[in-house]
Amino acid sequence: MKAENKLTILKNYARKLKQDLFVLYLSYKDSRTPWYAKAFAICVVAYAFSPIDLIPDFIPILGYLDDLILVPLGISLALNLIPPHVIEDNREKAEEVKRNGKPKNWLVGILFILIWVLFAIWVSKLIIDLIS
Repeated sequence: MKAENKLTILKNYARKLKQDLFVLYLSYKDSRTPWYAKAFAICVVAYAFSPIDLIPDFIPILGYLDDLILVPLGISLALNLIPPHVIEDNREKAEEVKRNGKPKNWLVGILFILIWVLFAIWVSKLIIDLIS
């Protein structure tokens, strides 16, 4: 019974985070949002909507850190930077966006792929230099 309650709490928390992400998505486009809050919100939303993770999920433990810690932390910080009246106004709009499906940010996805390719090239070069 306790495990069911914890699972329900986690599901509700995840649902709320997802809703807050849509609120951020709308808030960074809102002209009433300060520039510094927009900049931070853009980064959080772009990363969360990106089809590619900075730390791939197949890496044990570390792969899920961004999903479990970094994204929720980023959402919380970004929401604290945005004026409360802007957040309230965008909550209703977020429901509609959520029903239509979340947007994908392929530009950020390509950026992360490029970072991983450059990292692989760098590691390969180091290994070749060590062997030589």
